[in-house]
Amino acid sequence: MYAVVATGGKQYRVETGDTLRVEKLAGEKGDPIQFDQVLMTADGDTVKIGRPVLDDVRVQAHIVEQGKARKILVFKSKRRKGYKRTLGHRQQYTSVRIDSIEAAQA
Repeated sequence: MYAVVATGGKQYRVETGDTLRVEKLAGEKGDPIQFDQVLMTADGDTVKIGRPVLDDVRVQAHIVEQGKARKILVFKSKRRKGYKRTLGHRQQYTSVRIDSIEAAQA
């Protein structure tokens, strides 16, 4: 069984046991997380698609790590003007492990 969840302005396809990096979420290492915005689930031949989300499906996870990604450098210049600027950025992320995908029984 897999699900498509939305968090941090992005969509992720997740299965039980997956570890993924998402945009920074509040919490400490080991804290439980619940993804409420489930857009789609599939279990064998059964596919449920939300309009826009599925209200009866929850994805349970826990935080594995809080960290920062590698630094990216942004270099700007204008030719023949002597203008040069270098900026750096490190994006914060949260690494989560998916524990379960729970669907309410109808």
